[in-house]
Amino acid sequence: MDKNVEIKTAANAGFCFGVKRAIGLVEKTLNEKPEVYTLGPIIHNPQEVKRLKEKGVKILNDIDCVKSGCIILRTHGISLELLNRLEKDKTLYIIDATCPFVKKAQDIIKNLSSQETTIVIVGENSHPEVEALVSYGAGKCVVIENPREALEFKGIGDLNIVSQTTQTPQNFNVIVEILKKRFKVNIYNTICEATLERQESAKKLAKKVDLMIVIGGKNSGNTTRLAEICKAQTKTYHIETIDELDAKWFNNIKTVGLTAGASTPDNIIKSVQRRLGEILQTDIAKRGK
Repeated sequence: MDKNVEIKTAANAGFCFGVKRAIGLVEKTLNEKPEVYTLGPIIHNPQEVKRLKEKGVKILNDIDCVKSGCIILRTHGISLELLNRLEKDKTLYIIDATCPFVKKAQDIIKNLSSQETTIVIVGENSHPEVEALVSYGAGKCVVIENPREALEFKGIGDLNIVSQTTQTPQNFNVIVEILKKRFKVNIYNTICEATLERQESAKKLAKKVDLMIVIGGKNSGNTTRLAEICKAQTKTYHIETIDELDAKWFNNIKTVGLTAGASTPDNIIKSVQRRLGEILQTDIAKRGK
C-alpha cells in the first residue's frame, strides 16, 4: 500500500458489552434449547440477525404465534405490559437480554412514574427502546426528539428528563437547556458509557482524516448517530457491508478512518478493513501504470 494512504480505526468501535452479552445468551441457548425465538431482532444489525437465523433462531413479532419454546428478549427491551404478560405465561421459557443500561433507564422511569410530574424522554419516538421506555411511565411520558420539538413543547409543571441510551450528549444537552428556560427540571442522564466512548473516539478520528467509513446497520440508532457526528467533521459514508464500498470515494484521499456501531460484529469490521485495503492497492497499481 502507498505509504501516503493510511487507514485508521477508532479506538472504540463495534460490539459493546450489552450486545456481546445478548449474542452470548443466544449462542448459549441455541446449544441448550430445541426451540429458540427472539422477540423482534435481538440487535439492530441485519447481517448478525441473519447469521443467528441460519443457526436456528426464529424471530417473533407476535408472541401469540408460539405456545412453547424459549423466547429471548431483545437488547432494546420490551414494553412493561408485554413483559408482565410473558412472566405470567408458564408455557414459555423467557431469557431477558435487555441491555443493562436500558434496564437502568426503565427502572428510573418506573420510579419516577409514582410522581405527578411529566417525564420527558429525549429520543426517537418510533425506536423500540423508546417505545419500551414510555411503557414504564404510567402514561406520564412525552418523547422529544430534537430542539424544535423542545421549543414547541406546551407542558405545565416540573419535568423529569431521561435520555434514550444511544442519544448524543449534544442533542440531549441542547434540549435540556431549552426546557430549563421554561420549566423546573430534574435531569437523569441515561446515555450509556459505551455510546459515549464510541461517539467521542469517532469524532476525534474524524477530525484527523479525509474520509470516514461508519459500519453498521442502517436501522441502528447508535450507528446512525455515529455517522451524523462524523459528517459534521469530514466526508462520511455509512455502510453495512463491503458490497457498498465504492472505489470512487477514495480518489485523492490520503487518510481513511473507520468506526462501527455498538451492534456491528468484529468479522464485518475486519472484512471492510480487508476490502478497503484491496481497493486502495488496486487504485495504487492503476496510478503506477
